[in-house]
Amino acid sequence: MTDTITLTGLVAYGYHGVFEHEKRDGQEFTIDVSLDVDTRRAAASDDIADTVHYGELADAVVRIVTGERFDLIETLADRLAAAVMEDERVLATAVTVHKPHAPIPHAFADVSVTARRTRSGA
Repeated sequence: MTDTITLTGLVAYGYHGVFEHEKRDGQEFTIDVSLDVDTRRAAASDDIADTVHYGELADAVVRIVTGERFDLIETLADRLAAAVMEDERVLATAVTVHKPHAPIPHAFADVSVTARRTRSGA
């Protein structure tokens, strides 16, 4: 049995992109994270230690987005998903990186990449 914890619309400033101005000037990225977890233990104990602390999750995501620079948001999404999966309670994750200010010379609402990872045997 799995439940879902979702963190939606987390905004962090990063320096990711293939163009020099993106690496120099940076831009806002918006991150959505969905975690498949079994929350029954936490529900029974009512103790945050028995679940994934979404405040700490947000801190970890922001550290990655604002830390190392990547050319591709595919790489950023992969690194974020790998970090989420370090918590053994997470059975699967979907991490979406939105780049709403991508250097595209046409009107658009958003560009995003979603990385999905599943623990083997889950």
